[in-house]
Amino acid sequence: MTEHVLHSAPETVHWGYFDARLEPKLRVRSGDTVTVHCVSGGPEILPEPPYQVLPEHRAIHAAHRPHLGRHILTGPVHVDGAMPGDSLEIEVLDIGFRTDWGWNLQRPLFGTLPEDFPFARRTVIPIDARRGVCTMPWGLEIPLRPFFGIMAVAPPPEWGAVSSVEPRAFGGNIDNKELGVGSKLFLPGFTERALPSAVGGHGVQGDGEVNLTALETNLSGTFRLTVHKGRRLTMPRAETPTHYITHGMDPDLDDAAKQALREMIVLICERTNVAPEDAYMLCSLACDLRVTQLVDGHKGIHAMIEKRYAGG
Repeated sequence: MTEHVLHSAPETVHWGYFDARLEPKLRVRSGDTVTVHCVSGGPEILPEPPYQVLPEHRAIHAAHRPHLGRHILTGPVHVDGAMPGDSLEIEVLDIGFRTDWGWNLQRPLFGTLPEDFPFARRTVIPIDARRGVCTMPWGLEIPLRPFFGIMAVAPPPEWGAVSSVEPRAFGGNIDNKELGVGSKLFLPGFTERALPSAVGGHGVQGDGEVNLTALETNLSGTFRLTVHKGRRLTMPRAETPTHYITHGMDPDLDDAAKQALREMIVLICERTNVAPEDAYMLCSLACDLRVTQLVDGHKGIHAMIEKRYAGG
């Protein structure tokens, strides 16, 4: 297995969209590890001194403009051997903070309560990675729990360029706070190269991400990328050390919940060979449906079940 590094720079990022036609910035083999350095946010979110701003962050702003969405994405990466109908496993091995600050953004007409908060607001939030906390403006300290809000493979080629905002079957802006170090994300493959991209560094987030963003920040992540031949998925799945996770994404939260639940029933049947009606009953007793996020156009629900109940 080989270890690779992909830096964030004007030559290695795309801003606001996914597209199967993008040229890869790195080529790896299945089972290799990649450390990906990421930046987050446009010029309007950069803080004044004494906060540190990464030089490549300003260089990216000077060289690129957002297209369709708002996220600066590092990649994509070509994974040898990946074909349509396979799945790609992204194992999160490590996450590190690149700056001593993050930000939260609120925008008119967006978020869960736009009628209550019809104004723009940007808040810079100090991060103390050594102590593992961020500090709110009134002095409250919140423990950090970093994860990548966006991890994706290339969308189906026939879709062309699609926004980075809405999570979809290929992953993208999932915003599932369970996807921290030690987790694994499994994504359906739609192209011959897989082409994962990563960004969306979150220092900490509550389920729902209700006011539009989490603690957005600049992270580095180390991932092991593994192709699973012939493992056909329809939606992203995930694992933590203790749970299996399925996802639903839809403009309607009820439909997202139904999708996540149906995916969980399929997962349980695959792993235990119980009948679907028994898996449905098990979900009612032992599976938790949680609101992933409410603010990205396609709302998210993730279903979680302890591995011991589902053949783990």
